[in-house]
Amino acid sequence: MAPFLGRVVAALVGVTSTASAVTFTVPSRAHTGNYKYAAVDPAPVGVSFEFFAFPSYFTNVTATTKCLSNWRDLTGVWPPIRIGGTTQDRAQYDAQTSAYVVYTVANPADAPASLTFGSSFMTLAAKYGGSVVVGLNRGKNNIQNTINAAKAAVSGMSNLLAIELGNEPEYYSRNGQPIAAGPWNPAIDAASQNNWAMAVGSALNRRDIIQAGNSNDSPPTWGAAELIATQNTTVKQYVHDYAHHNYPGGTITSLMSHRGISSNLHVFDADVAATLREGKQYIFGETNSVSGGGAAGVSPTFGAALWTMDYVVRATYSNISRTYFHHGTVGNCQYCFWGRYSMGAPYYGAYAATAFMANAASLTALDEGNSNYAAYVSFDSAGAPLRALLYNSDYYGGSGARSSQTFDLGGLTGTSVRAKRLAGDSAVARVDQGGKVTFGGQTFTNGDCNVSGSETFETVAVSGGRATFSLRASEALLVFLK
Repeated sequence: MAPFLGRVVAALVGVTSTASAVTFTVPSRAHTGNYKYAAVDPAPVGVSFEFFAFPSYFTNVTATTKCLSNWRDLTGVWPPIRIGGTTQDRAQYDAQTSAYVVYTVANPADAPASLTFGSSFMTLAAKYGGSVVVGLNRGKNNIQNTINAAKAAVSGMSNLLAIELGNEPEYYSRNGQPIAAGPWNPAIDAASQNNWAMAVGSALNRRDIIQAGNSNDSPPTWGAAELIATQNTTVKQYVHDYAHHNYPGGTITSLMSHRGISSNLHVFDADVAATLREGKQYIFGETNSVSGGGAAGVSPTFGAALWTMDYVVRATYSNISRTYFHHGTVGNCQYCFWGRYSMGAPYYGAYAATAFMANAASLTALDEGNSNYAAYVSFDSAGAPLRALLYNSDYYGGSGARSSQTFDLGGLTGTSVRAKRLAGDSAVARVDQGGKVTFGGQTFTNGDCNVSGSETFETVAVSGGRATFSLRASEALLVFLK
């Protein structure tokens, strides 16, 4: 990794202080130098929709399709989606119903305690232009109903990537799920997962169809390595990938901390390694800032947007192929990127991360993950540097002068580079409350997610293969290298 070299630079007007520069060098080609590289999926940034709410997102929320197509415009590929969550283990398939979902709730903000869904649910999912993971019920211990639902998915969805068999099984006992009526622990769950994978896979006559794991507790318990150790070759032939869920939580300061993000992701290193040894992908099948729909003081903020950006890029660097950010009950979701009437600040972070990784074949981190300052480089299929992403995770809460950090970037070519800034009034700014957040000077309009405003590029001179960039606290910069 490139060392941090100190250099004093002048303070900027209106800023309390400018720290000594952090220095990085861009590799001339991918897979050179003392760096670790990771492959980049064609669409590494995905969205997870709560099972019962999925139809509403695609029929009642105008912004959904546009928000997803904005990412497609960057990558050329529709982002992957996953349909699942707590309510997948409350849902029973009903081949006779023509409705997407059938349920009743006392309050529209509530999730249903039980529901049914029909083949039209799969028909709606089939209309999506990208890949889809569908989560089905294991908790109710009705394997034939789940097989019937899986058959409907396979026959009706050409875009089906994988099927989950249950969601967060470590909570089955406390949630009163019938499958966990007796003793329940990781070993018993693993045996259950494996038996269901073989039964469903053989009924479908499909290999590489099951998204296995899907737990939320931190590994190693309930993790992929633990599950893989229980599986024989018969089970493994039906596994498409291994997934885990992750909700770091905490305050805005701890959430957006680059050091904290890196530390959080290292928890999954052993599971990722075990999965790669099987020749499978490891993914975050469901994730977001704070569990339970998010926290109002954290999840809708610009700090959460910066976390979203750094988190998904660092996850990709950690060989986590795809990251699905969860979206819960429409109208009762603090961490959602968009809703019926307003945008959420985190969408900007996801968009910036997508822009950084778009059409990249690989990426690397130039930093060790042990400070507040991050630097990444993405590379094209020929190994040439595409873009750099710089991030200052120092916290700025909106009061007092705002500090800045200088990044000194070497290994550059040409006489100048262009850059787009991810900026907000402060880490606590909320788009849905009038706070200002922009990427390259542009915003996404409330209600429809259309891009608004003129795209703004900054031009920075390159001298002797080096350029310096100033980032205020709680800010990021996307630098175009070609």
